[in-house]
Amino acid sequence: MAKRATHTVGLDIGTSRVTCVIGEPCGDGGRIDIVGIGESEARGLRKGVIVKPDLAVETIKRAVEDAERMSGVEAEEVTINLAGAHIMGFNGQAIVAVSGREHEITPDDVRRAIDSACAIQLPAGREIVDRLPQEFIVDEQDGISDPVGMIGARLAVKVHIVTSPVTARQNAINTVNRAHLFVADMLLEQLAAAEACLMEEDKEFGSALVDIGSETTGLVIFQRGAVQHTAVFALGGTHFTNDIAFGLRTPIPEAEKIKRAGGCASSASLRESERGELIEVPSVGGRPPRQLSRQILCDILQPRAEEVLMHVADEIRESGWERQLSSGVILTGGGALLDGMVEVAEQVFDAPVRIGYPERDRFGGLVEDIQSPAYAAAAGLCLVAHRAQTADSRAAAGRRRETGGLTALVSKFRNCFSSIF
Repeated sequence: MAKRATHTVGLDIGTSRVTCVIGEPCGDGGRIDIVGIGESEARGLRKGVIVKPDLAVETIKRAVEDAERMSGVEAEEVTINLAGAHIMGFNGQAIVAVSGREHEITPDDVRRAIDSACAIQLPAGREIVDRLPQEFIVDEQDGISDPVGMIGARLAVKVHIVTSPVTARQNAINTVNRAHLFVADMLLEQLAAAEACLMEEDKEFGSALVDIGSETTGLVIFQRGAVQHTAVFALGGTHFTNDIAFGLRTPIPEAEKIKRAGGCASSASLRESERGELIEVPSVGGRPPRQLSRQILCDILQPRAEEVLMHVADEIRESGWERQLSSGVILTGGGALLDGMVEVAEQVFDAPVRIGYPERDRFGGLVEDIQSPAYAAAAGLCLVAHRAQTADSRAAAGRRRETGGLTALVSKFRNCFSSIF
């Protein structure tokens, strides 16, 4: 396969499926063209954590190989998701003195401030995996997103800190390495989905993104353009499937098919003609299949949907952001595909709710093929990798310009001295 140095790869390693998205820059305001998509049924994971590495490696290989065949490029570096109910986030802050003689804030001052805010005692076995600045305060002036170049005596920073067990993160990296891939970066799954789905107005005016996965549900709250709160819950789409299997006495695989084909989480969203529609339910133990109405199926799913969303609503309320979400709630992830989730969420959150799809103004190429909330995280990971690659290229170009200017200066002096002697 042809190898291109500019492509980026987002790899969403989920509990029920692994999704790989390959993108290339299209030279239009930071957009990327989607050139390859691959997915496979996940094995060896539980609640977002790898528990059987050998099975997970094969799953990852299949998804990446599918994307490689479609794109014609070979994946080497990947940006992967950080997931699991063990993920914890909290806020920290610190103040440092500006070190420069003229009191001009430098990148080094910013780094010292962030390092001071993150200098906390963590429980044994946990590590900081991400540091997300919320705002900077120069002397008494707050609401600053980039203080470099400003004049001030004191620099304060507020940071959202994400932590994870060391072993869970390292196991994910090792598993990807065994699939002959290099992990360039890791990003909290709901943050990756937010990069693909949220508009700048959502982040600025306040919004909550809820990423409903197979066995976990992630929450991220944005306000004033920054992450204010994150949380992960050990509830997801698999719990809906288990409820169907238990309530209808049918095997788990058949319950999953029933959920996708005729499931609805809101009785109010069913039309009268749909309530009586019959669904064939396979039985266990060689018994003949039965016929049940969609209304009965909805009566099983709605309480679980309310429970999952109530956990999220309680978290939002306890974090203090309940009345500051002007852009409402955005549902994404595979669990958001269940009919009626928006209607239930609007009742639970008492706020406007919409489904989050990868924004078309950020993606080109096979953009129609990723227009699903199930692709939000993988597309977001690919986009974040592209932005990091662009930033690295600009930094390298800046260093080359500085080196080139110094070389020209040395050459000029050498020529002057040569003419003298």
